[in-house]
Amino acid sequence: MSESAYLISGLNSRPSSSKIVKCSDCGCQTQVPFKPTEGRPVYCRDCFQKHKPKDRY
Repeated sequence: MSESAYLISGLNSRPSSSKIVKCSDCGCQTQVPFKPTEGRPVYCRDCFQKHKPKDRY
């Protein structure tokens, strides 16, 4: 898909806010779609799966 097609379809309607951070668990670099809050852990995809809460239901 061309850049103009993305713009027309609205898929690129806001600027990317992805941040590159270091995983708090394994230390690898990962990209997250938010600005991390100081003092709170940020995990890569694999470590997040290990730390996410169990299903409550």
